[in-house]
Amino acid sequence: MSSLATAGKKRRKELMTLNMGPSHPAMHGIVRIVLDLDGERIENADVEIGYLHRAFEKSSEQSGYLQVIPYTDRLNYVSPLINNVGYCMAVEKLFGIQTTERSEYIRVVMSEFSRVSDHLTCVGASAMELGVFTVFLYMVKAREMIYQLIESVTGARLTISYVRPGGVKADLPAGFSDEAHKIIREVRSILKECGALLTRNRIFVDRLKGIGIISKEDALGYGITGPFLRSTGIDYDVRKDSPYSVYNQFDFEIPVGACGDNYDRYLCRMEEIEQSLHIVEQALHKIPGGDFMSAPHAAMPAEEMVDLAKMGQTEGLAQTEVEPEPTLEGGTEKYFEMLQTKDHRVVLPPKEKTYGNIEGLMQHFKLIMFGHGIAPPKGEVYQAVEGANGELGFFVVSDGTGRPYRVRVRPPCFAIMAALPLMLQGGTIADVVPTFGSVNMIGGELDR
Repeated sequence: MSSLATAGKKRRKELMTLNMGPSHPAMHGIVRIVLDLDGERIENADVEIGYLHRAFEKSSEQSGYLQVIPYTDRLNYVSPLINNVGYCMAVEKLFGIQTTERSEYIRVVMSEFSRVSDHLTCVGASAMELGVFTVFLYMVKAREMIYQLIESVTGARLTISYVRPGGVKADLPAGFSDEAHKIIREVRSILKECGALLTRNRIFVDRLKGIGIISKEDALGYGITGPFLRSTGIDYDVRKDSPYSVYNQFDFEIPVGACGDNYDRYLCRMEEIEQSLHIVEQALHKIPGGDFMSAPHAAMPAEEMVDLAKMGQTEGLAQTEVEPEPTLEGGTEKYFEMLQTKDHRVVLPPKEKTYGNIEGLMQHFKLIMFGHGIAPPKGEVYQAVEGANGELGFFVVSDGTGRPYRVRVRPPCFAIMAALPLMLQGGTIADVVPTFGSVNMIGGELDR
């Protein structure tokens, strides 16, 4: 072959295969993306998940209905209260239980604070991975204030197990409303400062705008929901389109984008934080009566009541109020009817009755012990709530025993991860980090 013919012949394109993760810092240690590269350009991407499989669904089927609640905390562990609410609402559907209005307002308040903490984590971590470490520190500071508020209500920061079928574990503590309004003001101040640092920042905008685009049609085809779907211009939100709890009592907007790129997703999340804070303010204003604003009354410490009960010295204990610990504050008998359904098939008795009389002890025993626990009628239900990443659904099947026959979760970020190769294709290696960050992938929810 002549040299001219050799020069004219097209060179064969060779692709390089690059493993990004699971040990890459941006992959959280639990996702592997296999990239086929033509130089810096991504020709193809294969996303591999399953590094954090927790067996949530099978573990739930080996446990009683009440024992599943701590497992739900570990799905999306950045906004666990929403997981609690979704699962408990599914169980309530099985029983046909009507919850109290006050407990529903408390669920909304705590869910929206959880949503805010989730979005703060997503935006802050994504900004940090692009070099804006200041915004990460500011948003973690805001999240810390919310975590402390959540701890004052639930007794825990992250794995809270607060919601119960039929209500919530405890009432809001004294001074909660004032502290919540104070934190809302501070979070808004931090958001304003972070928005000034990011929204018109030339480098930040160039790294996000026009990157990781997905069309409305593709987003719907993959079953994507949440801020990711809304960034394409579709205003689907479970709180509006299939109202649950008391969300139909509040006035709030659904932020939508136009392009379906990383920048639109950032803007949607920033505005959703503001809308969630607005919902909390309305809920605290409208919440039905209760004396959570008053100081707790003097009463017997819980550990003393337990010791007396163990010794059989129960005279007068049924009329004695428990002096609350952080995990029991607002959970004593005087709050009970405001927070829990009167259906004894699912609700544990207040501590005063558990330790103070035989009927309360028997009720507690029957609900907790294997073979005696809560047993809904045979049937199946699906309950969807609006999680931080989109539609979070629980499908629960009852065979009439004390254990769920089947528990299936619809994790919102699973569908987004399925579409990730589509959004990465044609981009560069540098685009992987902001696009993956905009997914807000949570391993416990993704791998279940």
